[in-house]
Amino acid sequence: MKRRHFLKSSAGALGAPTIIPASAIAQGDRPVPSERTTLGVIGLGGMGNGDMNALMRQEEVQVVAVCDVDRQHEGKDSGGREPAKARVEKYYAEKGKGDYKGCAAYEDFRELCARKDIDAVVVATPDHWHALATLEALRNGKDVYCEKPVTHLFGEGQAVYREVAKRNAIFQTGSQQRSDVRFRIAVEAVQNGLLGKIQHVEVGLPKGGGTDHEGRVGEPIPDNLNYDLWCGPSRYLPYSKHRLHWNWRWCLDYGGGQLMDWIGHHNDIAHWGLGLDKSGPVQVEAVGFEFPNKGMWDGPTKYEVKCQFAEGYTSSISSENRMGTKWIGENGWIWVDRGKIEASNKEWIREKTDRGPIKAYASPGHHRNFVDGIRTRKECIAPAETAHRSITPGHLAYVSLQLGRPLKWDPAKEEVIGDASADKLLKDVPYRDQWSLQG
Repeated sequence: MKRRHFLKSSAGALGAPTIIPASAIAQGDRPVPSERTTLGVIGLGGMGNGDMNALMRQEEVQVVAVCDVDRQHEGKDSGGREPAKARVEKYYAEKGKGDYKGCAAYEDFRELCARKDIDAVVVATPDHWHALATLEALRNGKDVYCEKPVTHLFGEGQAVYREVAKRNAIFQTGSQQRSDVRFRIAVEAVQNGLLGKIQHVEVGLPKGGGTDHEGRVGEPIPDNLNYDLWCGPSRYLPYSKHRLHWNWRWCLDYGGGQLMDWIGHHNDIAHWGLGLDKSGPVQVEAVGFEFPNKGMWDGPTKYEVKCQFAEGYTSSISSENRMGTKWIGENGWIWVDRGKIEASNKEWIREKTDRGPIKAYASPGHHRNFVDGIRTRKECIAPAETAHRSITPGHLAYVSLQLGRPLKWDPAKEEVIGDASADKLLKDVPYRDQWSLQG
């Protein structure tokens, strides 16, 4: 069984970045520089572009730098899609008074993070880069918006949330469902005990897929791509476009399959409703995992993670459950997904219903909440430790699968109980070459 926890390799030295210095000053109807949040964006794929566009449209924010190891994403034409640098400069040219000084484009995220004129950073790289890019930003005094899952490996997650606390940084995870009114309504109903004592929770995530492409023989690496830097701390595998942009998430060296791609959404909501933002289950077991029998994608196609909790209820996180989150209690049930919410008692989920004294965090919008956090220093709706706790059952499940046994978990100490080998595997961070969590 190939496991991301145990993969080590070596490769060539890091390529030198191309640095394009720039500054950004704008006047007109936008906030004056002293009131503005300057932003850098690391990773300009689908989610990075979406985050950048959403934050760029916040009046207090000005994007001053972008970074990607694929130069087509950040600075040059990319098959018809306008690259990030050009899109940012075009937006400000149309929006402002013509005195915007430009957007810098970088290949190496460390150069972007070192800029003293940047207040906050978006990390929207593939999962295996989340921790190192986030830690670099934090250590340079930046606030961070990081896509989910917050990290690729369990040990990285601990390092990130502890660094956030140490720096008193503002951190927002891209678990945007927390800012959606339907999820907040469902959570509020559960937290106020309308369902009675919780008995079971069903978390439904997507099934995985496969490919016929084997990826054993490397394809020519495009001139626009620094592939060694793209691989970064993870294994340097033969280059293939079928394990690169978007598809990296199905390869366990770089992502965690559909399980880790979605657990930070629906299990995050499950934990929110159960009041487990800084806790978790007391036992986790991986069952029913199936994997592709051919091709380079090695994430599970089917899976279930069974959890037991100290309060007496259980949960199932599975590709066989109905997509979304469902809490089942002694008085009824509530199910919620994107754009949909159902309950055994419809009165519980009406927006105007007073569900009780507990009022769940109401976010004005996920990106807006991040900007407000930067300016007020109030914790965001999806902070780092919360995100780490939401995906911990997935990390534990992969270790349970590898060892073939359930794991007893101490959520307070974040330790596998009575199983030193499992705890070591869980917390191992097998980076290659010079990469380290210590910076």
